[in-house]
Amino acid sequence: MNLDNVLSIVAPELLLSVLSLALLLLGAVGGRKATGLVSVLAALGLLAAAVMAAVGPLGSAFSGAFVADRFAAFARAAIYAASAVAILLGDRWLAARGDAKFEFPILVMLAAVGMGMTSAAGDLIALYVGIELQSLALYVLAAFRRADARASEAGLKYFVLGALSSGLLLYGASLIYGFAGSTRFDVIAAAVHGGASTGVLFGLVFMICGMAFKVSAAPFHMWTPDVYEGAPTPIVAFFISAPKLAGMVFLARVLLEAFPGATDQWRQVVVVIAVISMLWGAFAGLAQRNLKRLWAYSSIANVGYALVGLSAGGSEGAGSMLIFMILYMIDVAGFFACLTALSRDGVAMETMDDMAGLVRQRPGMALALTAFSLSALGLPPFSGFWAKVFVFKAALDAGLAWVAVLGLVSSVVAAFYYLRLIKVMWFDPAPGATDATPAYAKGVAYAAALFSFPAVLIALTALEPLAVSAAASLVAG
Repeated sequence: MNLDNVLSIVAPELLLSVLSLALLLLGAVGGRKATGLVSVLAALGLLAAAVMAAVGPLGSAFSGAFVADRFAAFARAAIYAASAVAILLGDRWLAARGDAKFEFPILVMLAAVGMGMTSAAGDLIALYVGIELQSLALYVLAAFRRADARASEAGLKYFVLGALSSGLLLYGASLIYGFAGSTRFDVIAAAVHGGASTGVLFGLVFMICGMAFKVSAAPFHMWTPDVYEGAPTPIVAFFISAPKLAGMVFLARVLLEAFPGATDQWRQVVVVIAVISMLWGAFAGLAQRNLKRLWAYSSIANVGYALVGLSAGGSEGAGSMLIFMILYMIDVAGFFACLTALSRDGVAMETMDDMAGLVRQRPGMALALTAFSLSALGLPPFSGFWAKVFVFKAALDAGLAWVAVLGLVSSVVAAFYYLRLIKVMWFDPAPGATDATPAYAKGVAYAAALFSFPAVLIALTALEPLAVSAAASLVAG
């Protein structure tokens, strides 16, 4: 393949990498005065990269290490768009608290580049490099507010436990390389076509455990509640959206592209993790009053639902996972946009009690939060209902009816804390007046709420065929 074709395939990542370096120089020269310009240019660069990934050429580069198929294009476009929204929310929120720094949008861009690399990785080395690029930027973002002790603690916990998961990934990859004889997914798939050896299966289990940490699936979720509670709210919104999608995409790519011949073996592990995640997220969330911790456990449960779809295997399983993650990302982006917008006497409203009587003071915010809560519990016709329909249908078609039943049980249990939030907002007396809500956060929240219903009914007519086509390209490859 000639240089022009290679450059066109990796153009989105190349654009973001070069732009990150240019903006780093701009920020270093301009200082705090350049922060706003850096954020705007970074967000525009991410949106441009999303368009380039969506309409760019398909193919592979670097001897198959980077694979730009429809599956990667779908994921990269969604990741870059979600990262742009994170910059919009985070830059204004940090500026209002005197913590705006030009490094924030650059770190988000670098994390997005790493996520794009993992989504398009065609071998274990490229996958690991992308994961580490993503993770290193996320560690810094978690502790971005250095004067906040909770944020520093969150960053340290994330870093220490992230190092452990990286070790599991690297050890698993080395075992697979040693027994399969290659790091490329297509060669590994050929090596395990007639049945995976014990050494390869051990390596795969280590890799699944490492990747489960990255998506905060139970029982590898121990970092999630503390990190989400301590990290700045808009950064949590970023953590809970784009990196989750990237993690599920690279998990799907490893399992379905490198190990299609070992589906019966890895499905057992994925199903166990999915069931533990769903039940643990549902029951542990019952005791939470802090909304960021509550949504941390909600995210653990939702990762379990996505894994239910993925465990079905094949194009239907991968497609249902993609649809679920896109709809979930939009809901959580809207929910955390509401949290970034709400404060009382300059103090962020982050607990269940803070939301008391919200409907009488900020009816628009209350309605949006109600929509996101109803969607998260899976009430029809909200987007969360359709997301669960796709993953449970995939599980039923794969003969995993008992897993779908446990998913329904966990949804019923989790409904308690979503309905409790609605009850507090609509029926409890307000403890005081809320501050004015910023327009940028309201715009994101209202747009996401409208997507949750009714726009989702129209969007699914385009989203479903796109996701099915993307998943088919992965399985066919």
